Parts: sequence; C-alpha cells; structure tokens
Amino acid sequence: MTFRPVSATSTAQPTMEGAGVHLHRVFGFGDPSLTDPFLMMDDFRNDDPRLYSSGFPWHPHRGIETITYVLEGQVEHADSLGNRGLLGAGSVQWMTAGSGIVHQEMPAGNAQGQMHGFQLWANLPSSLKMTAPRYQDVSSSDIPVEIDDDGTIVKVIIGSFWGKTGPVDGIAANPMLLDVSVPAGRRKVLPVDTRANALAYVFAGAGTFRDASDPVGIRVEKEFRGTELNIRDMTGNRTLVRFGSGDEITVQAGDEGIRFLLMTGRPIQEPVAWHGPIVMNTQEELRQAMRELRNGTFIKTA
Repeated sequence: MTFRPVSATSTAQPTMEGAGVHLHRVFGFGDPSLTDPFLMMDDFRNDDPRLYSSGFPWHPHRGIETITYVLEGQVEHADSLGNRGLLGAGSVQWMTAGSGIVHQEMPAGNAQGQMHGFQLWANLPSSLKMTAPRYQDVSSSDIPVEIDDDGTIVKVIIGSFWGKTGPVDGIAANPMLLDVSVPAGRRKVLPVDTRANALAYVFAGAGTFRDASDPVGIRVEKEFRGTELNIRDMTGNRTLVRFGSGDEITVQAGDEGIRFLLMTGRPIQEPVAWHGPIVMNTQEELRQAMRELRNGTFIKTA
C-alpha cells in the first residue's frame, strides 16, 4: 500500500455570497485542475442569524452538480422544477443542474441560532452538461455510520467505504464523500481510490496528515514542558489538505481529536469555462447560457 503525501494545504477564506451570507470559501475560482472533478466548496457556519438569514435567493445553475451537507440548523429550498424541501441537521441534498435550473436556498439556525453546513460543487463532463436537471434529498437517518474499534466514526455520504454505501448516487464524477471523526491521539489509515484526486477539509479539532516518512502540516505548535521543546506539525480548523498519489491517507489526531470531510473523485480532465454559477467547456457555451438567461429560454422543457 502507498501512503499519499500532502502536496499542499490552504486555509478557507472569508467571503460573502447570495444576499449577504458570511461564509468561508474552501476552494474555488482558482485553477480547477488542482481539485478536479470538484470546482468549489463553501463552509457556512455562524451563530448570528443576521449574517446568514438573507440566504441565497433565486439564482441559476448549469453544467454542475451540487452537494449540500447540513450539520446544524436547516436550509429551506425550492427550484424551477417545482421541488420544495427542508434540509435538517445531518441531511444532504444532491442537485444536478444539468441543462439549467433556477433555485433558492434559505438557511435558518437551530434553537441557539447556530447554522453550519457545506456546499460542494462537482463538475459535469461535456457529455452531461445539458442533461435533464434532477435532485435528491437524503435525511440524516438514511446516511450509514460506521464506528471502528478505536472509536473512529465515519459517515458515508457518497460512495462506498468499510462495507457501507452512501445513499447519494448518480453523481457523474463518481466521488466519495465521508465525514470522518478520529478520537484524540489515535492514528488512522483510510483507503482511497488510487486513480482519484483526494482532499481533506478539517472543520474541528486538529491533527497531522503525513506519509510514512515525511511529516507535512500547516501549523507548527510549540509546547514547553520544563526545558523540553516539542514541535508538532498540526493541521487545524478550516484547513484544506490536498494529497499526492497513492491508495491510502493517514491521519494522527491531536489532543482534542479531529473531524474532517474526505473527498475523492476521478478527474474529468476537460476544459473549464466558468462564470459564476454556470460552468461549461467553452466561452461560446457560456455566452449562449447568458443569452438564454436574458431571453427566458434557460430552463429547458422535456
């Protein structure tokens, strides 16, 4: 087995989207080849409703699939297909925008006003850019959870892992998305598809991702114990880790444990032409989409 080394790390950056939702952008609008088949990821968490309640009013998408995972609070959604629903804590929505969809997402906090969730964009290959839109809501009770002997907890949202298969299927990139919690001080090895790109996004606790011989991390913590200086490479909250090639990743949890999303997907390796919520292969396809938005033909009928 070959451990994947850490090729790069970055920290999610604060930004605003929608009608003034304060969130952190994990990646997106940079070089899409670095995260292919994934295009963008946002971490939206806040305990002040004034910073998220205005939500994401009606807006279009084409050429992508979105995966929304809610941890705290809820998201009310509606779309041009006539679908309406409410994503509660622990639930997931997968939406294939395909040829075009217009939707809105309106977040609301829990009893304490807390709102936390993620949205991940996956690219569609050219052959499916204009496929029919569709979507699927999955409740938290339908997401399989595997607990290992050492206390590691893995929620299998998409793909198959440790004998469990997630309820979200049909995504063109055939990705894997796991919510992984490793207890304090534990070291865990997780298998991944050797042909897929792999990313980990840490959103709680801290730990170290390394290969067998070369520790690599984002933050150096220094601890003084008497006259001894201990230096540890620690990857912490709101950190994205990109891995090199291999078929396993390893994580060493810190003193408070670590929780992260593990994302893998086989790269599509096609040209990307991107303007806001529309992702096509060429600039002409983008211009065509914008013309259709203006003249009212963006939404296709069967």
